[in-house]
Amino acid sequence: MTTYAVEIPADSEVFGETRGAFTRFGYSAAVRAHGLLYIAGTIGRRADGTVPESIEEQTEIAIRRIEKILRLENLDLTALVDVTSYHVDIHRHLPGFSEAKQRLITPPFPAWSMIGVDGLASPELLIEIRATAAYPDASR
Repeated sequence: MTTYAVEIPADSEVFGETRGAFTRFGYSAAVRAHGLLYIAGTIGRRADGTVPESIEEQTEIAIRRIEKILRLENLDLTALVDVTSYHVDIHRHLPGFSEAKQRLITPPFPAWSMIGVDGLASPELLIEIRATAAYPDASR
């Protein structure tokens, strides 16, 4: 099996100083294999490392980070085929999450699962989103 790890450029305005987490925790932002792009769990941390308080802003940042990874592979958000989001206090934050998601994710919609969790890697995080995208040319 041939795989390819997507590298986030050092000058990424979306990831900024947070891109060091990939090396620190030993994982890739995304990996291409068998015509699919597997995107690691993405959080709503700003490029300067701070975390916004609102679920809307955290959701937007997480989706924008996914969008940036997709652009590095010449894809866009419509290439998403499967998404799983992990939500702290899901019932409280679902309306704000849904509002931000509806502004950014347009048809064709991917399959999407939402899972409530007790917590994420940092206590201020409210959302983490992992995704899979398909390349139009499945031979990649």
